[in-house]
Amino acid sequence: MSKLMQTDELARLREAPNDFPLEIPVAELCERFEQLYASAVNDVLRELCLPHQALPTEIVPLRDDQVVCGEAFTVRSVADPTMTGELDVRVEMLDQIREHHVVLWNANGERTASHWGGVMTRASMKRGCKAAVIDGGIRDTRDILDQRFPVWYRYRTSTGALSHTRVAAYQVPVVVQNVIIKPGDILMADLDGVLVIPRPVAVQALKRAEQIKRNEGEIKEWVDAGLSAKQINDRGGYF
Repeated sequence: MSKLMQTDELARLREAPNDFPLEIPVAELCERFEQLYASAVNDVLRELCLPHQALPTEIVPLRDDQVVCGEAFTVRSVADPTMTGELDVRVEMLDQIREHHVVLWNANGERTASHWGGVMTRASMKRGCKAAVIDGGIRDTRDILDQRFPVWYRYRTSTGALSHTRVAAYQVPVVVQNVIIKPGDILMADLDGVLVIPRPVAVQALKRAEQIKRNEGEIKEWVDAGLSAKQINDRGGYF
C-alpha cells in the first residue's frame, strides 16, 4: 500500500505564526528601510535567493513621492453578491489594525468593486496604519489624496464593496501573483512598486541594502569623475 501524501512540513511553513523576533525595534527597522529605495532592496533579496518578491507591476502608487515600510496586515476578500454580516466583519478587522501596519489586501482577482476608500483610510490612520497595498480597487480617491495616506492599487472605481465583494479572512497568509505574504512580513513600497521582505531575513536585508546604497554613492562619484566603464567595473562597480 502506498504511503499517504506527506504535507505536514509544507503546512507548517505556510501556516505557522510569523513571529520571528527582530534584532532591532520594528519602528527603527521601518524608518531605516524608508531611507532606501526598492531597487536596492530587491537586489539584496536576489542575493538571498529570493528573486520573486516584487508584487505585480500593475499595482501602482497613488502618489509618486511617498516611501513606506511596515508590517503586513493581510486581508483576503472574494467576489460575493451577499451583504449580511459584512459590515460586522469589517469593523472587527479594522479594530485589529495596529501601529506600523501596512494593509495588504488580496482581492482574488475581483476587478469590479472598490476594496478601499476614504472612510477606511481615515479609520486605519486613527489606529496607526501607515499605508495600504490593494491588489484591487480604490474609490474616494480625492479624499485619500487629501489625507495624504500612502496607497498602492490596481484600479479606481466609483463602485462600492457591498453587494460585490466581501472579506473572507484577515491576518492569514495570502498570495498575490505567486508572492506569498504572511502577517508580520515586512512590506516596502515606493515609486517603483511594492516588495515583500520575509520577516526572518528583514534585518539582514536592511543592513545589506544600506551597504549597497553607500556603494552606489561611490560608483556615482566615479562616473562623475569621468572614469571609463571598464575602470568602474574593475573597481567593483556595476551598472
